[in-house]
Amino acid sequence: MEERIIRFRPRAVMVVIGMVLATALVLEFVWLTRGVLLWLLISAFLATALNPAVEWLMRRGVARRGLAVGVVYVAAVLVIVGVSAMFVPTLVQEVNDFADAVPGYVEDVTSGQGQLGFLERNYQIVEKIRAAIEKSGVSGVLGLSSTALVVTKSIVNTVVAVLTIAFLTLFMLLEGPAWVARFYRVLPERHEERAHRIGLEIYRTVGGYVAGNLAISLIAGTASALLLLGLGVPYAIALGLIVGLLDLIPLAGATIAAVIVSTVAFIDSTRNGVIVLVFFILYQQLENHVIQPLVYGKTVQLSPLAVLVAVLIGAKIAGVVGALGAIPVAGAIQVLLNEWMQTRRHDAVEVGASTLTEQPS
Repeated sequence: MEERIIRFRPRAVMVVIGMVLATALVLEFVWLTRGVLLWLLISAFLATALNPAVEWLMRRGVARRGLAVGVVYVAAVLVIVGVSAMFVPTLVQEVNDFADAVPGYVEDVTSGQGQLGFLERNYQIVEKIRAAIEKSGVSGVLGLSSTALVVTKSIVNTVVAVLTIAFLTLFMLLEGPAWVARFYRVLPERHEERAHRIGLEIYRTVGGYVAGNLAISLIAGTASALLLLGLGVPYAIALGLIVGLLDLIPLAGATIAAVIVSTVAFIDSTRNGVIVLVFFILYQQLENHVIQPLVYGKTVQLSPLAVLVAVLIGAKIAGVVGALGAIPVAGAIQVLLNEWMQTRRHDAVEVGASTLTEQPS
């Protein structure tokens, strides 16, 4: 059997090594700057959600983009401040009431009475906690080591992140179209029209998802809060806010919210718990089959399997924020794949047509 000798040119080896090193450097850069990249991603989503309002004002006679951006930005800030002014005092009061009620819940668990008494009667939860405290101490059980430092650092990081995202969103609204136009001008002229088409489709997909997701979460939180207020369930506003925030997370968010709110309702009374549980079951069906198709329309056309895979990957990479951004990113990738497939089919048709014309009659 004849032996075959495969030789690699030194230049090819160096190119491969260079590509591997460049990939490693890029991944290292992304990992080191993941916090900043996350802020940029959130700002881009917010700017995408606000940009349709800016364009609407410009179509209605506001000639300068800066003025339109200022109006929309100030209006968004006023809405946030107004909503906070209406709900934050109630939210703070409910949190304080819940903190005051915690000792009563602990007493019920310890004595095996009340709605939570089954934890002690069936699972001896108190004895297990005491054993864990004796073994590891309170700080070991609750993870309270350096709590003050951790809380302070988290607060500072949150304030910095909010301010940074706010300014990044403003600058993206002001300069976003100019940056996009510069990018198009860099491309070869023969690809410019195609790039415009792809960019517009990605913008429509991402913008439709961001605006639609915010609207759906607002509907879910409002409906839940109104139901809880009508039933007299305590902490209704706070629970409605939790539902609205968790509903932003695709697939799992609404289920987690339903578990939390239903548990609180069952603690209040069995009747309210059953009503709230049935409400969430029916509402999730309404949201999945009526509200989401109506709000999203044709902006995000992804199969349920693609949504699930995208959310799982996004959650693994960046947690909750990754899950939030997974669907628009998957939608953008789908736009690119569809464009690539259409281009290939178009080229294949042209090649076939040219072959037929070149054949002798």
